[in-house]
Amino acid sequence: MAIRFTSKKYLVPFLLIISLFFLWGLAHNLNAILIPHLKKACELNNRQSTLIDTAVFLAYFLMAIPAGIFLKRWGYKRGIITGLIIFALGAFLFVPAANTRIYEVFLIALFIIGCGLTVLETAANPYATVLGEPEGATKRLNLAASFNGLAAIVAPIIGTNFILSGTEFTKSELAAMPSADKLSYLNEEASAVIWPFIILGIILLLFALVTWFIKLPEVKDEVKKTKLSEFWGALKKKHLRWAVIAQFFYVGAQVCITSFFINMAKQGGGMDEKTAGFYLSIYGLLFMGGRFAGTFFLNYIAAPRLLSMYSIIAIALSFAAIFGDGAYVIYSLGAIGFFMSIMFPTIFSLGVKNLGEQLKAGSSLLVMSIVGGAVLPYLMGTFIDLNNNDVQIGYFVPLFCFIIILIFAVTGYKIRENNLINKNGIV
Repeated sequence: MAIRFTSKKYLVPFLLIISLFFLWGLAHNLNAILIPHLKKACELNNRQSTLIDTAVFLAYFLMAIPAGIFLKRWGYKRGIITGLIIFALGAFLFVPAANTRIYEVFLIALFIIGCGLTVLETAANPYATVLGEPEGATKRLNLAASFNGLAAIVAPIIGTNFILSGTEFTKSELAAMPSADKLSYLNEEASAVIWPFIILGIILLLFALVTWFIKLPEVKDEVKKTKLSEFWGALKKKHLRWAVIAQFFYVGAQVCITSFFINMAKQGGGMDEKTAGFYLSIYGLLFMGGRFAGTFFLNYIAAPRLLSMYSIIAIALSFAAIFGDGAYVIYSLGAIGFFMSIMFPTIFSLGVKNLGEQLKAGSSLLVMSIVGGAVLPYLMGTFIDLNNNDVQIGYFVPLFCFIIILIFAVTGYKIRENNLINKNGIV
């Protein structure tokens, strides 16, 4: 993969960054389990269940600029520790949420988790790009993000074995149950999340402790305070504006696909809950494989060209998932996972290219764009509910997202400095 560091002092920090990619990937991919699980435990419709995504990704939108300002003032190390502690707090709040079976408490816990993830991602994504030679930034970010893909395998395995019960009842069957039996069933389903999230919270606190004792090289800024005008200044860069738009739709597409994967496998593929969870881990395997393969291909293919190729294939596979039947639906979704894999880190690295002192501001704006994961799944869930619970037709939403990403890959990524444009707008 030809990943090199200008100094050995960057190796341990890069390994820490890899671990952070895995940890927040675990949180995101557990949402794909939580959506069908809490839909059952809290008796929700599709639109309501997607508020799980909304809670997490709305935090990205609200916290991204504060996170960037915090990092500018206090640096990457304190940012990483702070993010881990906030993440852990949200994980521990799953205990009262499950004990009360109040959906709003789950959403508060998930919002706090999202705040922690925002700080971590705002720190780790640009940090990975500067831990070595500038020309290797995209490859380093894709390599680190490959371990985010590893989490896409591990999270469904954990969720399927320790959260999903495999016991499902229709609305009519639940209505026919004695009240005591129904309440016992719903409480038992809700309580399944307690121990997985307690263990996750403990692991996060341990990582925060380890990070405290690790010496991390800081990328220093001469100016410690960030003005809001700096964010507007960064947005004057055409390629960053396009990257923010593309990232909004990419994250929306990824979250839509994983959030409704189990329901899609049950409806389009005729699978039960446990089997669908197993196939979600296969999707994660393909996603991770795509990250490693993408890191390799980037040695030979320019990032924009590879991104455009992958976008075209993802569009074709989306059509196959929408109009296909049986196992072909699941195969198409799994293949989309492979070709989506490089999109986030590639869009990110192309978006922050040549930003200089505006790097942290640009990073914050790109993290803010992750709010696509709050908006688009909610729209998809509403669309599905309005079409008599037809999950397949809802996949027109991610298909549209891939079209936007293709536009970015073809033209939006190009850097155009103001001083290179004459009065007629010609370079």
